[in-house]
Amino acid sequence: MSDIGPDRPGEHDPGAGRRLAVDVGSVRVGVALSDPAPILATPLVTLSRDADADTDLDELVRLVSEHEVVEVIVGLPRTLADRHGTAAETAAAYAGRLAERMAPVPVRLADERLTTVSASRMLSQRGVKGRKQRAVVDQAAAVEILQGWLDARSAAIARKAGPA
Repeated sequence: MSDIGPDRPGEHDPGAGRRLAVDVGSVRVGVALSDPAPILATPLVTLSRDADADTDLDELVRLVSEHEVVEVIVGLPRTLADRHGTAAETAAAYAGRLAERMAPVPVRLADERLTTVSASRMLSQRGVKGRKQRAVVDQAAAVEILQGWLDARSAAIARKAGPA
């Protein structure tokens, strides 16, 4: 099994513009969108996963066009030991199929260790439980993936710029 690793935020950066993040699950796909700056991630939608007809991929392509997205980030589930398993392979394959449809918009992989757990905990603390939580937890995880990417991107760009 070859190693699948995440991309580095800020490398080959397309500049200002909206980013879209995707949390790929076996049943649902959570989607988050950034502001144009890009500084802040917000939830956008939860799509039903369609492994047969790829209607979820078609909808993502539509969203990228509608929101004039310059970069797509797909969550890459890694273990705490920094390894990947079948979920990471599934996410990487999904990202590959998405990249084929999105060109020239780049599709990146981002480490998403524990984002769904963290999102679920945050929703529970806010009183969102059960069926209501299942409907939005994937969006919340996509927000965590995207916000982490945006923060790391900002730090990488600041490091490249040097001291002010």
